[in-house]
Amino acid sequence: MPGDPLLNIKSKQKNTYDAIIVGSGISGGWAAKELCEKGLKVLLLDRGRNVVHGEYPTATKDPWDFPHRLSLSLEDKQRNFVQSRHYSFREDNKHFYINDQENPYEETQRFDWIRGDIVGGRSLLWARACYRWSDLDFEANLKDGHGVDWPIRYSDIAPWYDHVESFIGVSGNRDGIAVIPDGKFQPPFEMNCVEKHFKTQVEKNYNDRKVIMGRTANLTRPVKGRGQCQARDLCHRGCPYGAYFSTNASTIPAAYATGNLTVRPHSLVNQVIYDEQKQKASGVEIIDTESKQTETFYAKLIFLNASTVATAFILLNSASNRFPNGLGNGSDQVGRNLMDHHKGISFSAEVEGFEDSYYYGRRPVSIYIPRFRNIAEQHPGFIRGYHFGGSAYRTKAISDIAVGAELKEALTEPGPWQMGLYAFGECLPYADNRITLNHSKKDQWGRPIIAIDCAFRDNEKAMHKDVKATGLEILNAAGFKNPSVRGSISFPGNANHEMGIARMGHDPKTSVLNAWNQMHEVPNVFITDGSCMTSSSCLNPSLTYMALTARACDYAVKEMKKLNI
Repeated sequence: MPGDPLLNIKSKQKNTYDAIIVGSGISGGWAAKELCEKGLKVLLLDRGRNVVHGEYPTATKDPWDFPHRLSLSLEDKQRNFVQSRHYSFREDNKHFYINDQENPYEETQRFDWIRGDIVGGRSLLWARACYRWSDLDFEANLKDGHGVDWPIRYSDIAPWYDHVESFIGVSGNRDGIAVIPDGKFQPPFEMNCVEKHFKTQVEKNYNDRKVIMGRTANLTRPVKGRGQCQARDLCHRGCPYGAYFSTNASTIPAAYATGNLTVRPHSLVNQVIYDEQKQKASGVEIIDTESKQTETFYAKLIFLNASTVATAFILLNSASNRFPNGLGNGSDQVGRNLMDHHKGISFSAEVEGFEDSYYYGRRPVSIYIPRFRNIAEQHPGFIRGYHFGGSAYRTKAISDIAVGAELKEALTEPGPWQMGLYAFGECLPYADNRITLNHSKKDQWGRPIIAIDCAFRDNEKAMHKDVKATGLEILNAAGFKNPSVRGSISFPGNANHEMGIARMGHDPKTSVLNAWNQMHEVPNVFITDGSCMTSSSCLNPSLTYMALTARACDYAVKEMKKLNI
């Protein structure tokens, strides 16, 4: 009968797990694997539809199978007016992304929130670059006074980098460069002849600059359950071989193998439920995006891995008597210190010679020039640094007036070589780059609208100016002809490396998480997605998210066994 306490107890038991993970992307998938393998019964929640590894609808299609030959239609751009700001949103993978019209947010200043709407999240869509951070990154805030000091150093996380790299498969060289520590690598992909020449020229002309093969989570040797990369460069469609790391191909299958995992798609997490008496979180409330009904799930341990902006929403929306401004927000740091890398300009130059050489396949990784600014000497215009990536390639030798047989004949001959470069730079943590909730406006679920106010500042702009000059300088030094630059500094969000908003730190008064990614004020809640980051480095952060997640899971389970959680 309605209100029967016995039925309520049975319902709660049915919805109770040892651990709940919110978000199934790169870090959420790792949390599922680690906690399941440690014997916990785990519920993995994601707002998106389910995607099973191997069931990628466009993975083996040819360009002519698409109505617009891989270009976006006007309708695509109108319906996905934010997602289409990013290069990765294409006709062949648009089904993985969120519908912007149905999921609005406010941009006080432009912020490109690029997001998937699938189980696996952006682990299916990432660029797969894998670089370890060093103490140059972990000590930066302390040394130059920006943000707060990281509560960890490289030695704390190095064994967990080992753990993650060994499982996901990272190809690369052991290059002996301090700012990007070596790891456990599979054999690297190979540079082509022009890239090898570029490496020789750059390293001959500069003592502080190295050119290496990029490190990527694409397999050059098979691992259990996953095949070797075929160099199709169609990773953004989902790989039927499992040749690049994704939640769907790697961590979810490992978690399922334990018998301890339950995945619930179409589950939009609304808030974390806080138990005032126990002073812990007791569970999460979700909205089923298909039935529109709310439901509550319970657990002793909660991991928030919804991605930075969505995690900020959950925390801020989880208000209680104890935390009127959001869960664990006694420091007023939740939602603040939002960061992303700046990018946006590209370089190209003509390469003379090498016409007798070509290459095969579409390698899924670029060459890489690690950070060299502000290491031995301080640049007068800015602090922190940036890196370059790039590749050499042959253009198509097609006449503008070629048609018919002339066009076909021209397509059989490759054109001249070109060298291209791009760059990513670090963003400092700023307290007023932040996420808030607008309670006067509601989304389709009746929830307050997310408002994002974030901009790059003088330091990022000065760094970007140096990037522009230095890229041209490097191409000239390599002896390439007519170097050119195009583009301008990106808007925050467009690098897809959003982070901050619930930073780690020593002091609960100035940070949200401790050295183990555990909330200072809510000890059974851990946050290991990009939200936890205290600074942004200029390095791709995903490998660090994975290592921090594995480390936090190990700590959390040990604390549970000690009855501290």
